Amino acid sequence: MKRKIIAAICTLALGVSLLAGCGNKEESSGETQATMQTENGGDQESGTDAQEKDTVIVAMGPTSEPSAGFNPCINWGCGEHCHEPLIQSTLLRTNTDMEFENDLATDYQVSEDGLTWTFTIREDVTFTDGEPLTASDVAFTFNTALDTANSEADLSMLESVEATDDRTVVFHLTKPYNAFLYTLAVFGIVPEHCYDARTYGEQPVGSGRYILKQWDRGQQVILEANPDYYGETPKMKTVIVLFMEEDAALAAVKAGQVDIAYTSAVYSEEQVEGYGLLACKSVDSRGISLPTKPSGNPVTVEGDMVYEGGNDVTSDLAIRQAMSYGLDRQAMIDNVLNGYGQVAYSVSDNMPWSSEDMKAPYDVEKAKTILADGGWEDSDGDGVLEKDGLAASFTVYYPASDSTRQALTAEFSNQMSRIGIEVLYEGLGSWDELYLKMYSDPITWGWGSNSPVENYQLYHTDGACNYTGYSSEETDALLDAALAATDMEESYALWQQAQKAVGPQGEALWVWFANVDHLYFVRDGLQVAEQKLHPHGHGWSVVNNVDEWSWQ
Repeated sequence: MKRKIIAAICTLALGVSLLAGCGNKEESSGETQATMQTENGGDQESGTDAQEKDTVIVAMGPTSEPSAGFNPCINWGCGEHCHEPLIQSTLLRTNTDMEFENDLATDYQVSEDGLTWTFTIREDVTFTDGEPLTASDVAFTFNTALDTANSEADLSMLESVEATDDRTVVFHLTKPYNAFLYTLAVFGIVPEHCYDARTYGEQPVGSGRYILKQWDRGQQVILEANPDYYGETPKMKTVIVLFMEEDAALAAVKAGQVDIAYTSAVYSEEQVEGYGLLACKSVDSRGISLPTKPSGNPVTVEGDMVYEGGNDVTSDLAIRQAMSYGLDRQAMIDNVLNGYGQVAYSVSDNMPWSSEDMKAPYDVEKAKTILADGGWEDSDGDGVLEKDGLAASFTVYYPASDSTRQALTAEFSNQMSRIGIEVLYEGLGSWDELYLKMYSDPITWGWGSNSPVENYQLYHTDGACNYTGYSSEETDALLDAALAATDMEESYALWQQAQKAVGPQGEALWVWFANVDHLYFVRDGLQVAEQKLHPHGHGWSVVNNVDEWSWQ
């Protein structure tokens, strides 16, 4: 009976037998946990009777597998897709209301200038090899990430970290940056005494809720509850994560081989006996960037990379403002996402720092009035507006492999034709091709994180993702002040003020479409704990609190 479940699932996912690959680690307690369910008399195809289970099998997309392994100093839990690292502990955590809670930390203070952050950590934490976790490990982790050339963590605000004693760690920042708290809430702590950058990703030693028991690259990960975890004992003892393409994940659901599997709106109407559909709300925003300068304004990045910049049509303010008001976002959600999404007006909707000034209620007549007042008219009767001999026509680009972005862009094009704007659209084969156009043409992007710092990156003159070319001393000052505020409530008000100038009544830098729901097929009886708003990326965020899941 051994290996039957895992081998069967691997075979379904990849279309080949992986029995040998999965069976090479017969001593793995992760494997014996999964196979023991069958030997105890459970259903051999789907695992066990739900009432007896303390194991869950999760299907995620292939891009959820961390390329460098489970190393927080490189890309585990950080970078584009932020999530709680599970294997490692973090100084802080956020709850479902995005409020900060202590994890390793018991207290912290910030200096008046915002440049020195001092954390006190708890005394009862050990790594899974039995060694105590001290402030020195915390300092080592962040200093190592700072010195790691391929790290995807944004530590640009950090100068250095030092441990002043076993329980106290001090962070020295290069500038005030209160959003650093959100980084700390997902950054796992590694052990100084046994960290080896060459091997740690595959053999991580941590102090978190789970232990990595097995990793078969391209196939699966098995996590087991840490018996020495200092917090509440995880209810779910074993977590098996399978990496599958979307159609394979659906096939696994139909075969009863997984307990929870990601899917998309395309498959949302599928009815699978024994499963329901879970829709998790998100800040995973889709929208298009609008270059604000005319063509012929090249952009130099990092001193030597020169990109074409500017767009003659989107640089017109009336065009940008009108599109926000002329878009029926709910119709877009209904037509493209089968209703599984929320209207989006910003990259921060429903977060504590979101702003009412970003909202643009659907109003076609207002959109047409804005265009007429801006000098745009249909002089030749072809349905496309013109101004000074320039047609209101431009192309939006998107990744060709993303059918949802293609469909959203097509719907956007269809709706814009009603107000006299011709939107052409084209899918490109790679992000390398798309990036060449990011300063000159609208692109259908995906954004959204559980941090306000994306507003800085998108709207600040020096923001890393300021593709629109927007620059305002007043907005920059508000964004800088928001980051510098030592009081989080004060910072929310400043983030909100900064958005007024960039919203549809101001410079209208983006047209936001929707926050896409993250959809999962869930086996009947599996109780998934209340989810935070999911950030961009349909992966590990759903299992942030897998330790709280249970079976009825």
